[in-house]
Amino acid sequence: MAKSNAERSEKAAAKRKSRGEVEVRFHTLPATRQALADLMAWSGIEEPGEAMTLMIHHLHGLGPGGALPLLTPPRHEYVIPENVSRKLKLAYQREAIRKPIEES
Repeated sequence: MAKSNAERSEKAAAKRKSRGEVEVRFHTLPATRQALADLMAWSGIEEPGEAMTLMIHHLHGLGPGGALPLLTPPRHEYVIPENVSRKLKLAYQREAIRKPIEES
């Protein structure tokens, strides 16, 4: 007799539990999904979960010295343009004249 869908699901759930599997989900922006799709295409991997698992294990294999530079988020430096800086200085000076600092 063939197993029902419920029986198959129950067996699969029991197997996942015995192996210590947990589901990991996360939200991504289109650029991240595209990067993952490119990586999968380059390597011939069809399942996103397999690609993520391989990347995590390979990154972990690099150790702290190799992995940490790859896990450091890029920081963007903002340079205030000269014209904005000039306007801010003028506004600060006007405010200083308008409200003299009270002396203690």
